[in-house]
Amino acid sequence: MDKEKLNNLPKQPGCYIMKNKNGEVIYVGKAKNLFNRVKSYFIGSHDGKTTALVSQIDDFEYIITSNEMEAFVLEMNLIKKHRPHYNIKLTDDKRYPYICLTLEEHPRIFYTRELNKKAKYYGPYPNATAAREVVDILNKVYPLRKCYKLPKKECLYYHLGQCLGPCIKEITAQDYETILLEVNTFLKGNSNERIKNLEKKMKEASNSLNFEKAKEYRNMIRNLEAVVEKQKMELSFNDTDIFGYVTTEDYLSVQIFHVRDYKMVERTGFLLDLIDNPEETFVSFINQFYIIAGNPLPREILLPKMDVSGLVEDIKNISSIPQRGKKKEMIDLVRINAQEKIDVLIKKEKKKYEKSEGAIVELAQILELDFIDVIEAFDNSNIQGSSSVSAMVSYRNGVPNKKEYRKYKVKTVVNADDFHTMEEVVYRRYSRLQKEGKQFPDLIIVDGGKPQVTAAEQALNSLNVKIPILGLFKDDNHKTSGLFYRNKEIFINKKSGLFLFLTAVQDEVHRYAITFHHLVHSKNTFTSSLEKIKGIGEVKKKQILQILGSENFLIELDELALTDSQKQEIIKLYGDE
Repeated sequence: MDKEKLNNLPKQPGCYIMKNKNGEVIYVGKAKNLFNRVKSYFIGSHDGKTTALVSQIDDFEYIITSNEMEAFVLEMNLIKKHRPHYNIKLTDDKRYPYICLTLEEHPRIFYTRELNKKAKYYGPYPNATAAREVVDILNKVYPLRKCYKLPKKECLYYHLGQCLGPCIKEITAQDYETILLEVNTFLKGNSNERIKNLEKKMKEASNSLNFEKAKEYRNMIRNLEAVVEKQKMELSFNDTDIFGYVTTEDYLSVQIFHVRDYKMVERTGFLLDLIDNPEETFVSFINQFYIIAGNPLPREILLPKMDVSGLVEDIKNISSIPQRGKKKEMIDLVRINAQEKIDVLIKKEKKKYEKSEGAIVELAQILELDFIDVIEAFDNSNIQGSSSVSAMVSYRNGVPNKKEYRKYKVKTVVNADDFHTMEEVVYRRYSRLQKEGKQFPDLIIVDGGKPQVTAAEQALNSLNVKIPILGLFKDDNHKTSGLFYRNKEIFINKKSGLFLFLTAVQDEVHRYAITFHHLVHSKNTFTSSLEKIKGIGEVKKKQILQILGSENFLIELDELALTDSQKQEIIKLYGDE
């Protein structure tokens, strides 16, 4: 690190932004005194997590602010923008389900575990199955929109009376007003009236000898009761989140009790890497829990004794630190749970680390590389040389980066020729990155031994590009056996985290390649069969192939201008596929 740059840091409040050798933001922090805080990272010894962070810092930037509060607001915005690896690495020991009511012009209601939309969220719910069933019930009872996107014509839900049909009719906000009010009232806990109405309908159906309908109503009642059932812990306060935490040298364990409708419905647990001051880390976590992760704010938040000045204003306004009474007892109980869970979470985190980042660190040591961040792995697939394809998967920090996955149809190789297929695909991948001026990976992994590694090396040599290449060869049972690197076979412990990681990479790229191969082979077979159907030319053939494999294949096929006989022949082919 540039000592002159460190010595020239201002002794003022602000934010600091740590970057790795690729210029990527890996950590964002705030400080009362930038000089003291940033310099502290590069002086003396640190725990394992801070050491791992510092080892990846290649450069840093800083932004001076007028005061610490401005630094805090800026820190939150920078974290939200860059999602730095060391800021948002939270290990959740359970993700609980919510029911989402969207705020769209034509609202929908659905079950979810992701809280990233602008919508109303209800929950968390302790019984995931019952929560799903309640969503199904509400969608049957209330005619809200079911489609993700409005179709061009009405669907079955409209004809069943379960949708108002905004796709074909003018539906205003007033039309939804009563529906949304009733749904909101029910999901807020006032379910008795809805259950009584269903019980009445069940009796009416039974008296009319419509036992199937009566059974359906009975199941609705049971699932509603499962969602709103009384918990073991009845409380005197409502709609409250209660926080507690404990720390070790490397970790901070957080537990949250969620109180809804005067009942403790569920708890949420997290394990955080401890890089900065524990209380500052805890404050940052609370802000991220609500602002970045998007968890809905309750009416009240109960916190242990702490400095709340760093909390976002909306969170601070509903937070309190009770000194005595039932609320103080609940905070103490949450802390006990945090203490009890920390050993389990640390064990889980260490196993995960050994199979991801820890494996990458170990692999870099074995291969004598300074640093491994991005890995790209290749595999080929064909059937006796036909429908030849290749696939590439990307890993960053030891975990799949699916946005960077790529698929290749082999263009220049005839018959089953794994050597030249690998050479072609590796050349295509890195000639493109070279042309576009994009970053190369730190390591290439190929499925195979010396022949495949040699093929990849020849492709890189022709581009005058140098990237380390590792081969993963298999035994006679087609199981990962060892590593091939720099003309040497390397064998590692098959029970180690590194071996499990490499096996997972090899399995993932094989899965991706074989899935793509099946699709290509299916399309090739389908194409040759389409050519036998009279009246279908190149334009129609392309349109049909574009929707092949779509979940809505039959619906989209119906929109093409085809004769009934043509449709029947295509549907028969589709069924055979």
